[in-house]
Amino acid sequence: MEQANPRPQKQLSVYFITCVAALGGLLFGYDTGVISGAQLFLVQTFSLNSQQQELAVSCVLVGAIIGAVITGKINDAIGRKKTLLGLGILFTIGAILTAIAPNFVLFLLFRLIVGIGIGSASSVVPTYISEMSPFQIRGKLVTFYQLAVTIGIALSYGVDLYFAHLGMGWPPMFASAAIPGVLLTVGILMSLETPRWYASKGRWDDARGVLERIQGADPDFELNEIHSSLSIDQQKGRLADLFGPGLRWALLVGVGLAVLQQFVGVNTVIYYAPTIFQSVGVSSASSAILATSVVGIVNVLATIVALFLVDKAGRRILLIAGCIGMIIGLGLLGAVFAIGPTHASLVTLIALMIYIIAFAISMGPVFWLMSAEIFPTKVRAAGASTCSFSNWVANFLVSVTFLTLINGLGSAGTFWLYGIIGVLTLVFCITLVPETKGKTLEQIEGYWMNNRHWVPSTQHTPLSTGHGD
Repeated sequence: MEQANPRPQKQLSVYFITCVAALGGLLFGYDTGVISGAQLFLVQTFSLNSQQQELAVSCVLVGAIIGAVITGKINDAIGRKKTLLGLGILFTIGAILTAIAPNFVLFLLFRLIVGIGIGSASSVVPTYISEMSPFQIRGKLVTFYQLAVTIGIALSYGVDLYFAHLGMGWPPMFASAAIPGVLLTVGILMSLETPRWYASKGRWDDARGVLERIQGADPDFELNEIHSSLSIDQQKGRLADLFGPGLRWALLVGVGLAVLQQFVGVNTVIYYAPTIFQSVGVSSASSAILATSVVGIVNVLATIVALFLVDKAGRRILLIAGCIGMIIGLGLLGAVFAIGPTHASLVTLIALMIYIIAFAISMGPVFWLMSAEIFPTKVRAAGASTCSFSNWVANFLVSVTFLTLINGLGSAGTFWLYGIIGVLTLVFCITLVPETKGKTLEQIEGYWMNNRHWVPSTQHTPLSTGHGD
């Protein structure tokens, strides 16, 4: 039942709510990462050429682009909770259908369906968590989403390795995604709608009811901030509003981070890591997947570090430090291939780990966090959806051009190209990205509307400490 419950109802921990929603991120990571090991077997099953391999990887990205486009309006119309519920069902059905696909055409169709779920989750989940989070720990909680993505990727590598050793091929690799899909469906039924969505629909009693059920929340302070924000403009948020005065800067930062996060080449590592390792002397499929699994584990551990730094060090400093690390990692990776990659698997692994660590503490979590917090309540879903759409388009372009760039520029030239884009990303972050650490969502809105200058909150009283603060 969607109606919020009054105070006598059992309170829910914001960490429980976050972990349930973050299952959408885990599915995002798993369903994007699983193809890296599975494609080694898909090539044999369906006799794929290089163009078909790129299609097998990129079809899910086409679905993600579609999902990102359609999710904004759905998210605003029926609410964050119902949207997440639908995604849990979609992920579960898509996983089962993919696993039983009898031919390559149907495999692509079912992966397209899963991709719609991935693209939708990438905008809905961060938005849901940001709207449920006390501002002091919002960065940490939204970063749980990116942590779940990295866990999903690492889990997919482990599952790929397990079924590769058993000789069972690719079907169970995809079918395993049904398990977190069911968990998301069940968990979200136990969770709440966000107070900011209720408020945007004029349902203030429901908004208060939700805040009273979240441990550690301060209903009076939160409602005052939300009311001040919504009273500025009572009109329904439209996509066109993102191009209005002030907010166009927010849109530029959000879309810029979305595109640059992909153009630094991260998903060439996620999707093609086993292929990269095979090119530097790792012979068997299992060994290549094992080496890739190490990268996946490092990705998880580095994201955990980011979890504790994002609300202390801040978003902007992590972006700058991460960009520098990515430039170093990509430069070293290009040098390995320039000198000669034969039997250089250890150096390649080190270069990839430097790159992944840098990405995982910066562009990985911070983009998704900022895409969920830099837009006002009335256009937050539209803004997050636009950023997600841009991210998936960039993801698609990078994924379908990687092997082509390798053939045209060579491996060294390709990774150096990504390094040059890393330099551009560093300049972008230094000049345009604001520090949003410790700011309420309404203060961040005021920053854009005040010509990119911070203004004091109306009443910046601390939230009650409660559980988990």
